[in-house]
Amino acid sequence: FAVSVGYWKDPYLQYFVRQAKERKAPEINRGKLEWLLYVLTGYYARVHGVSYLIKAFLKKTECNCQIVNLGAGMDTLFWRLKDENLLPRKYFEVDFPMIVARKIHNIKSKPPLSKPIMESHSGDSLLIDSHSLDSSRYSIVGADLRFSSDLEEKLKKHNLDVHLPTLLVAECVLVYMTPQQSASLLKWAASTFPVAMFINYEQVNMTDRFGQIMIENLQRRQCNLAGVEVCRSLDSQRERLLLNGWETARAIDMMKVYSFLPQADVKRIEALEFLDEKELFEQLMQHYCICWASKDSSNL
Repeated sequence: FAVSVGYWKDPYLQYFVRQAKERKAPEINRGKLEWLLYVLTGYYARVHGVSYLIKAFLKKTECNCQIVNLGAGMDTLFWRLKDENLLPRKYFEVDFPMIVARKIHNIKSKPPLSKPIMESHSGDSLLIDSHSLDSSRYSIVGADLRFSSDLEEKLKKHNLDVHLPTLLVAECVLVYMTPQQSASLLKWAASTFPVAMFINYEQVNMTDRFGQIMIENLQRRQCNLAGVEVCRSLDSQRERLLLNGWETARAIDMMKVYSFLPQADVKRIEALEFLDEKELFEQLMQHYCICWASKDSSNL
C-alpha cells in the first residue's frame, strides 16, 4: 500500500504480495486512519534510513563486497540494487526454509524477478531446488539463524567469501530471538569476517508505557518478542554489539533518522496524507531505531 500511494518506489514488491481482490473498503475511523499514516511514514523512514547505510557501504567498497540479508523474507533489495548498478560481488538472503520455498516459487514463476538473476549470472552452475537458489551474484538459503554453524556451512556452500568486506542486514529479526541466540549470531559474524558492518533495525525504549502497550498488543496476536529485553534503550542496543565482538557501534532512534532524511522528499511524503497528532507520531518513531556496527582490519 505504501508503495502504491507513492511513499517510495519499488517495482518488484508487487510480485511478492498477494493481490487483494477488488472489494469495497470497510469503514475506518479517524484514529485508525491516523495510526496507519504514522506506520506508513515510519516505514518510509526505515526504508530510506537502512538504504542510506547500505549504499554508503557499497560506495565505500566500490561494490567489491558481499551482502548477507538475514531474515530477508520477501525483500526486493537485490533487484533494486541491480537497477541502480550497485550490485555487490554477491548478495545472499537467509530465511526459514518455508519462507525461502515461497520466494523461490515466485522468482521461478515471474519473469521480472528471474530475468535480472539470469542477466547477472555468469557460468553454467545456476543451482535451484525447493529450498535454495544459487547463481553467481544472488543466493537464497533456507536456514535457522539461531544455529550459526549450520548457517555458515550453508552460506559457504553457496560461495560465501569470508575475506571480502561483508555487510550483514537484520530488520526486525534479532528481537524474535532470545538475547543468547542473537548474541551468538552477532559473535559469529564479528569473528568470521575481518572487515564487516552490521545493520540492525528494531524496537527500542520498550520499558516505558508506550513500549509496554506495543508488547501487549503483539502478545494478543500470539507474537512473542523473545529478545525485547535488549531493546531497553539505545545504550543497550549499542552494548549488545560491542559485547559481541564489534569494534564500533552506533544507534539512533527513527525520529532522528527522519530528521536526517532529505527534507524536500520528507515534505513530498507528508503532503500525501495529513498527519494530525505529531506527538503520537514522535512517540512511535522513538520506539524504533537503526543500529550499525563495524569491524575493520583494513581501515575501510
